[in-house]
Amino acid sequence: MYDFAYHRPKSVADAIGLLKSKPEARAMSGGMTLIPTLKQRLARPSDVVDLGGVKELAGIKVEGNNVVVGGMTRHADVASSAEVKAAIPALAYLAGHIGDPQVRNRGTIGGSVANNDPAADYPGAVLALNATVSTNTRKIAADDFFKGLFETALGEGELITGISFPKAEKAAYVKFPNPASRYAMVGVFVAKTASGVRVAVTGAGATVFRVKAMEEALAKNFSSAAIKDIKIPADGLNSDIHGSAEYRAHLVGVMARRAVDAANK
Repeated sequence: MYDFAYHRPKSVADAIGLLKSKPEARAMSGGMTLIPTLKQRLARPSDVVDLGGVKELAGIKVEGNNVVVGGMTRHADVASSAEVKAAIPALAYLAGHIGDPQVRNRGTIGGSVANNDPAADYPGAVLALNATVSTNTRKIAADDFFKGLFETALGEGELITGISFPKAEKAAYVKFPNPASRYAMVGVFVAKTASGVRVAVTGAGATVFRVKAMEEALAKNFSSAAIKDIKIPADGLNSDIHGSAEYRAHLVGVMARRAVDAANK
């Protein structure tokens, strides 16, 4: 690990000020990605700005037809939240199956979404539920947020302050986890909300993506039978020692059908 200066600000304004004044600074939420990266000397920030002391960034509240989750809210808190369980049970379920207990008690929703790991779980929920990502400067629609491998619409000195999830009429998340890391080799989040049906896939590609053919079929008939014949092209999907692109393409269909069945229970 390279040497760096450590800061623990108490407010969003102080955190932003530090990030803007230190060109090589990195923000840290739960540290589940940054700390291992530092240990392996794959990152060399001049300063680490720990957001753990910014209390205003954590918490869950219901605002009208939306559940708003603060950026520094831990996975474990989303999983156990009565508000989330009542409004969007699938989101609580997803949070409760991220990594292991140690990760769930340290990792945060804002850190996960900002990092945009291709196999992370939360991006599937954000995209499928058509959530809105709020930062210290603006609001970003889910369809505009995820740009590519570890890439998002966030700019320099921009922090996720909260994510607003619309309540779902029906929703479910099913993933095929890597047995060691518990990251999704393929995860599918299916959601039916007031604005329509959306199907988001994580783990299969460089970044989370929607399957429009499935969405159109489910909008007419929300059943697993409606999508059983839809094939996902393997072109551009991830291929590694854990599974080929063709295998992941097959899993998308399997996980999607299971998710629809779970949402209909």
